[in-house]
Amino acid sequence: MTDLSAQRTKAESSVTVRRMTVAAILAAMTTLMTAYIFHIPVGANGGYVHLGDAVIYIAAALLPMPYACAVGAIGGGLADLLTAPMWAPATVIIKMLICLPFSSKGKKIVTKRNVIALFLAFCISATGYYLAEGILFGFTVSFFTSVSGSIVQSGGSAIVFVLLGLALDRAGLKQNVAKGL
Repeated sequence: MTDLSAQRTKAESSVTVRRMTVAAILAAMTTLMTAYIFHIPVGANGGYVHLGDAVIYIAAALLPMPYACAVGAIGGGLADLLTAPMWAPATVIIKMLICLPFSSKGKKIVTKRNVIALFLAFCISATGYYLAEGILFGFTVSFFTSVSGSIVQSGGSAIVFVLLGLALDRAGLKQNVAKGL
């Protein structure tokens, strides 16, 4: 192995470690924001409203897709295991999927694509939880409880994402701190 390829391998390993570290921190923040901070139970189905999705959206705007999907799956899944375990399998899948419309390739967190992605993430989340709730409790009841909860949760998380993203963009997070991700 030449010195150049050894340096390239070491640099790639360093980037991977940084990405994994940031993903782990964001997954932990997602768990806390979902399970404990601003956690409001909704209805009799065990569901709840939270702002953990805002952290997942930030992760999806900062990290390459596999890492962002891991943040959503691990953070959301752990939160559900701690608070409402019956939702964990659906959450792991749904939280990975809501990352897909976002892009981390822009110079900022709040980009036109990522603002549009908020609506697409709502559609994915609302559909996913409607299906999960229908399987768990029956489709007749689930439409009203699932969709109304998704509107409140996704809407609140979207607002927090935009506000936090604009603040982080103003601070130059992607250009200065996260440029190596």
